[in-house]
Amino acid sequence: MKRLLLAGLLGAVLAAVAGAWWWQRPLPLRPLAGQTVVDVTVPAGASARGVAEALVAAGVDTPAWLLHLGFRASGESRRIKAGSYELEAGATPQSVLDKLVRGDQALRQVTLVEGWTFRQVLAALRAAEHLQDDIGRKSPSELMVQLGYAGRHPEGRFFPDTYRYAKRSPASGVLRQAAQAMQQQVDAAWAQRQPGLPLKNADEALILASIIEKETGQAADRGQVAAVFINRLRIGMRLQTDPTVIYGLGDRFDGNLRKRDLQADTPYNSYTRSGLPPTPIAMPGKAALLAAVQPAASQALYFVARGDGSSQFSATLDDHNRAVRQYQLKR
Repeated sequence: MKRLLLAGLLGAVLAAVAGAWWWQRPLPLRPLAGQTVVDVTVPAGASARGVAEALVAAGVDTPAWLLHLGFRASGESRRIKAGSYELEAGATPQSVLDKLVRGDQALRQVTLVEGWTFRQVLAALRAAEHLQDDIGRKSPSELMVQLGYAGRHPEGRFFPDTYRYAKRSPASGVLRQAAQAMQQQVDAAWAQRQPGLPLKNADEALILASIIEKETGQAADRGQVAAVFINRLRIGMRLQTDPTVIYGLGDRFDGNLRKRDLQADTPYNSYTRSGLPPTPIAMPGKAALLAAVQPAASQALYFVARGDGSSQFSATLDDHNRAVRQYQLKR
């Protein structure tokens, strides 16, 4: 009996040693052709056994029962988080479990740029790595309903920034995050607005900010550009800004803005219509939003590009015409 007990104890010790050795040893991985990592998706609510089976199915060349046993023995199996993970060469059972418990998912990122239109945003999301296209060919109104912003036009409603997402995340999730970020930025800017602005609400500030974004060549001029448009709105002068006309032309714009384009009336033609256009024309950044509600102290009503990215500002038409001759006509 003593020999049996001793043999059993010795077997248990050896099994424990072997288990500890295996727990720290690199797992054999079989990545898919053309890949260097094993992609694993852990579904929500998966049991420890289900997680082990998912790992083996993804390319971890180890018996699922052994992984399951290790997870259960660790006491951490109930803390495993659902998500998308990458396993690299050298991963051990211990490191894999740690990754799953931390929720250290495989992340990618996509950058939305200041001044982009909604069309450019959608193109960037469709081209983003490992981002699921759950947007399809939905109309703008259908998409805004999906995002929880029914009745709002999508143009300018997404904040330009770099967004990180887990592999195989839906594109709508990134859009929703960007929409929420823009709403927060707009609300924050509106709360800091100067008194007496000719803007009725935060949406009008967003529209103006989108124009400022497109019209600013150098950051140092942003406040002055904002002042010109604010001053024009105050006296009922038309904004007369090319970017709104270009936006209104849509696909008809071929890169060359002609006189007939400036005379062709559309809801976005600020040469033929007074006030702000009906929607933003692009995504403004934080600086443009703040400039819209905190314009520089200036009497300027005009500005013209100097040719180096900066602008020349003028308070009178005569001064403006002289600036045009100097910087545009080179006279």
